[in-house]
Amino acid sequence: MTLTDISMRFGGQTLYEDVSWQLRPDGHYGLVGANGSGKSTLLKIMTAELAASTGSVGLLGGLRIGTLGQDQFTFDEARLIDVVVMGRAQLWAAMDERSTLLAQVDGHADAKAGERLAELELEVASLGGYQAEAQAAELLVGLGIPHSWHTRPMRELSGGFRLRVLLAQTLFGEPELLLLDEPTNHLDIASIRWLEAYLRAFRGAFVVISHDRHFLNSVCDSIADVDYQELRVYPGNYDAFEAAKALAMTQREAEISRTEQKIEEMQKFIDRFGSKATKARQANARKKQVEKMELPEIKRTSRKHPGFAFDQRRPSGREALSVKQVSKAYGETRVLQNVSLTVERGEHVAIVGPNGVGKSTLLRMIADVLERDEGTIDYGHEIQAGFFAQDHHEQLEGRETAYEWLCGAGGSSDIPTVRGMLGRVLFTGDEADKRVDDLSGGEAARLLLASLMMRKPNLMLLDEPTNHLDLEGREALANALAKYPGTLLFVSHDRTFVSTVGTRVLAISPEGVEDFGGGYEEYLRMTGADYLDAAAAQKDRRAAAKTAVTEPATYEDRKDSRRNLAALKRTVEKLEAEVGKLEKELAQLEASFAQPDYFMKAGRGQLEKDSMRRDQVQKRLAEAITEWEAGAAELEVVAPA
Repeated sequence: MTLTDISMRFGGQTLYEDVSWQLRPDGHYGLVGANGSGKSTLLKIMTAELAASTGSVGLLGGLRIGTLGQDQFTFDEARLIDVVVMGRAQLWAAMDERSTLLAQVDGHADAKAGERLAELELEVASLGGYQAEAQAAELLVGLGIPHSWHTRPMRELSGGFRLRVLLAQTLFGEPELLLLDEPTNHLDIASIRWLEAYLRAFRGAFVVISHDRHFLNSVCDSIADVDYQELRVYPGNYDAFEAAKALAMTQREAEISRTEQKIEEMQKFIDRFGSKATKARQANARKKQVEKMELPEIKRTSRKHPGFAFDQRRPSGREALSVKQVSKAYGETRVLQNVSLTVERGEHVAIVGPNGVGKSTLLRMIADVLERDEGTIDYGHEIQAGFFAQDHHEQLEGRETAYEWLCGAGGSSDIPTVRGMLGRVLFTGDEADKRVDDLSGGEAARLLLASLMMRKPNLMLLDEPTNHLDLEGREALANALAKYPGTLLFVSHDRTFVSTVGTRVLAISPEGVEDFGGGYEEYLRMTGADYLDAAAAQKDRRAAAKTAVTEPATYEDRKDSRRNLAALKRTVEKLEAEVGKLEKELAQLEASFAQPDYFMKAGRGQLEKDSMRRDQVQKRLAEAITEWEAGAAELEVVAPA
């Protein structure tokens, strides 16, 4: 794809002018820029969803482009697995026609119907249809959707999980160019890391918008920066881009400073000697020089760093928080069981773990916005708590303006104080008069953080505070919280943020709660249980498994190790044999369906029986392959070749 002289204007606002960009066929690009700089608009121009004000987009003929669909309700009645397979339109059309035709056949099919069914079987086979469900299931599982959900209709899923299915559909379409706008927004930690691995191995080109520094560093080999009303591509990951851009800005500002200094010196000479006859000629010459000199053009960056800074009105007692034997269940589902925790004054506790284990539930119970089933939660002496909800609508409701809301929530009606705080979190001019229910996610997050800055609690409870912040906002918040002298408990899936802010780790998993008295990077070195980086965790687990197997402490340990290794080998061999058997049976069924006279000879009962058996074989084959891969990987760890 090639962009040539692209300009985009909305009313009187110019997003960018004369942007040109030639994407490499295997380029892995991160598209970054401040909120409102036009990143999403550029992706829409690339897919022809929007027309640029000027310029053109050139595509190679037949280029398959994959984008993340946003209409979550198109597939309400379809099964999840079918929605994913729809990502290959030609394959799905053939499979859908085959299903419709089979449903219409009553008894023996006529010659015409039988011939068409045979054609469809060959087409489905040539398009990889008999492996489609297994491949689709693998994508869904990778994105955190278990096998038991795959045959459920889309309407039963929440919005976040629907978007995961649509992402799987996009990936299943095998695009040559992927255009993804914030694909990690609705993914849990494990799914983000799975997507990282997928994108690193992706053979085509992709452009991904993200505010997650670790994600960009992990998957990108180039960064396309939208700033100064232009687009510039930097080689390397996000860290390399940041260093290169900082150097370029320093050089540009130095050049301007040198030119300004030279003009100033010449102007002083003109002012001093312009009226003296002996120096008039030189002064006049320098005046002409000054008139001809031009300052290097400098456009102002669209990036803005909010001025976050958190303090406490007064310190709390030494013990800031005590949680004892707290439990919580939703219906029959037990989320937390007998959790106990004591937090000392000034500790910054990072609560990490996979989605669904109760991290936000624990934080909300501590904040007293959710009732616990059992146990006690006690604040320490002089504690004043402040809570930041993941769902901003819990705290921002009604038709108040941002200014009016902050006056109430921040506990001050002093106009200079409130206006000054709004300016620090980037609400300037008329933006302070926006209604709170009209704010974007990033604006709402900054306003909530402004209220905490004004109230100055000595215990802050933050649930995913970075979710809607851009990279500049995340960096500013992390640096400010790292300096916060009060006590902090927070939930986040941003590894950079957690590593910067946390001084203690509370890891929640289905097996229970692990309390580690150190920062996140130290926690990783000690335990290897990286909930924010699945690849690192897997590597560390493999190393641990290898040590455990190769260095048993006693004779009994060695005996058990040999017994377990032998059992694992038998399991892998059994699964390998089962996969081969199922593949052979599926091939025989496919061959039968492909016979032109099959549908004329087979009765309705036989047809239903064979179709049902094929579905059963496909499903079990997908499960067996998954089990075999897991077993083979484990065997590779404990008994490497």
